[in-house]
Amino acid sequence: MSNDNSTCRAPRLHGVSHGMASSRALTLRERRALRAAIHEEMSRLDDQIDALSRRFDDIVEAADLTSTDDEHDPEGATIAFERSQVSSLLRQTSSDRAALRETLDRLDDASYGTCEVCAEFIGAERLIALPATKRCVRCSM
Repeated sequence: MSNDNSTCRAPRLHGVSHGMASSRALTLRERRALRAAIHEEMSRLDDQIDALSRRFDDIVEAADLTSTDDEHDPEGATIAFERSQVSSLLRQTSSDRAALRETLDRLDDASYGTCEVCAEFIGAERLIALPATKRCVRCSM
C-alpha cells in the first residue's frame, strides 16, 4: 500500500501532523486550522441546503401546476420519487451541518479529538477529514 496522500480529499493544513494516532491532544494550531476548515464546510453545506430547498420548492410547485395523480400517472411516480430523493438529501445535508455546528461548540473542549470508546487521540488527519467524528479508526470498525 502506498503512503502517497495525493488522492486524499481532506485539506492539507500547514502545521498539522498527518501521522498515526497517539495519546496526544490537538495543538492550538491544529484547532485553528480545523475551525477554519469547519467554517468552510458549513458554508458549502449552507449553499447546498439553499439549492436543495429551491429544488424541492420547484418540484412541489410543478406538481401543483399539473393535475397528475401520483398513484396512477406514469409521470407521477417519477415526481414523487424525485421529491422524496431531494427531501432525503436536504435532511441529510441539514443533519451534517448540525453535526459540524456541534463540533464547533466542542472544538475548544479538552476532550475534543479523544475517542469516546478507547480514550486515545483520534488523529489530526482523521479529524480533518471527519471533524464531527467521535471515534478513532480502530473503534469505528
